[in-house]
Amino acid sequence: MIVSRTPFRISFFGGGTDYPEWYLTHGGAVLSTTIDKYCYLSCRYLPPFFDYRYRVVWSKVENCRTLAEIEHPVVRVLLGHLGIERGLEVHHVGDLPARSGMGSSSAFTVGLLHALYALQGRMVGKQELMREAIHAEQVLLRETVGSQDQVAAAFGGFNRIGFAPGGQITVTPVVLRPGRVEELDRHLMLFYTGIVRTASKVAAGYVTDLVHKRRQLRILRDLVDESIELLASDRSIAGFGDLLDEAWAQKRSIARGISTDEVDDVYARARGAGALGGKITGAGGGGFLLLFVPPERQAAVAAALPELVHVPFRFESSGSQIIFYDREEDFSSVEAAQRGRPIAAFREADAPGAVLPWPIPYPRTPEPAAPGQP
Repeated sequence: MIVSRTPFRISFFGGGTDYPEWYLTHGGAVLSTTIDKYCYLSCRYLPPFFDYRYRVVWSKVENCRTLAEIEHPVVRVLLGHLGIERGLEVHHVGDLPARSGMGSSSAFTVGLLHALYALQGRMVGKQELMREAIHAEQVLLRETVGSQDQVAAAFGGFNRIGFAPGGQITVTPVVLRPGRVEELDRHLMLFYTGIVRTASKVAAGYVTDLVHKRRQLRILRDLVDESIELLASDRSIAGFGDLLDEAWAQKRSIARGISTDEVDDVYARARGAGALGGKITGAGGGGFLLLFVPPERQAAVAAALPELVHVPFRFESSGSQIIFYDREEDFSSVEAAQRGRPIAAFREADAPGAVLPWPIPYPRTPEPAAPGQP
């Protein structure tokens, strides 16, 4: 049994410049942190005593006999990509809802890769986890997603993530004087809007036209280094909130779907109650609202948003980890000994008997029919 724990992330500045459609030509950068809210995945080889080969538990419970039957796209693709042919059981739980702009999809991909590699006896580094997760989402699954979420989930921490035109990705921890990160943390509030959306669908509305959004994207990119410079200085940290407000105005102007009338109303009420700035996390359209609020105004902001769920959090720095590893009995020899032998099919006690090959076979491509045969 393997259990991986992978953090969710908050992106402050630079979102949009992490899409390969942009940074492979212009370069990009983001400032982000992971937080103490996690995606947990447990994996184990399924003992050969069930009438299904795969069990996947997420928002649904799937008991499948073939790989092609698995509905969860990441599980199906990664099992095929890694060439795992034995029966498998995967369970997922998360501290925050999916499709909420906290990098949950990439946390799932990174965490599952980490767990599956560990199940095979391999301990992989953060760079490999990052690269494999980006490849899985952008190439194998062909999703319209950026590259920052996979990096943050794998590495963890408060980082400047750079994207070079050649495709190189650099992760630079933001080093500040003692107490400055804690001061920033105390000024941040996170609220759940209750609006779920699929990031790739939101992004698909503007990613194909990023070249015409170059002014906004260059401003968003420049705000990464401007915000780090502010944090590293002796200036008031309130300026960070002002920069968030400027970045949100630029991000909203990229495409209509990034914000909504409902989001605009919530943000306006928060600003009226004392928030200096903020943004919708992730691609936009809903999910979580991040606000920069002086501590003395936080009660007023919470009171102004009574319909939203306030989610306290702290920064974290571990990234994806294997937090539990326990060797279970290896049934591979049992599977090999029983392969191809007919055994009684699983049935109710009063059902007629039957036999089926064991273990449950993978579907094979049918042989072409001989000439003249159907």
